[in-house]
Amino acid sequence: MSNKNDSPCFCPLEGFMSAISKKWAVLIINAIGIYERLRFNRLMEELHSISSKTLSDRLKELQAEGLIEREFFAEIPPRVEYSLTKDGVELRESITPLLYWVVRRNVANHRAVDCECDACKSTFGSQTMSRTKMRARKIQRLP
Repeated sequence: MSNKNDSPCFCPLEGFMSAISKKWAVLIINAIGIYERLRFNRLMEELHSISSKTLSDRLKELQAEGLIEREFFAEIPPRVEYSLTKDGVELRESITPLLYWVVRRNVANHRAVDCECDACKSTFGSQTMSRTKMRARKIQRLP
């Protein structure tokens, strides 16, 4: 049994966790990490049901935290691309084991993956299911 002094102090996480614990933050980091550089509308497509306001807010918060970079191109029409910073890449690499744990847990418990993106469809096949389909299945099970 370990004593209290063996446990790390989690106090430094307090401010950082407020940025990455918000809905969509980790998914945004992962999507940008997969493609390396993404534009706003492409992120909207990848994340399906996120609102443009929420995406905009999360991007600003992640940028302020130093996890993503916003690059503006002075073109006609103007173009903005988002990419991960070194810290963002490291964060994504550190949460990848958590993703795999969740996948193993869902498969072991016969839980459908709540996503319809191409990456999930190719990885999980028939275990992917949209929220609408999941709700319909739950409603069918009600007495």
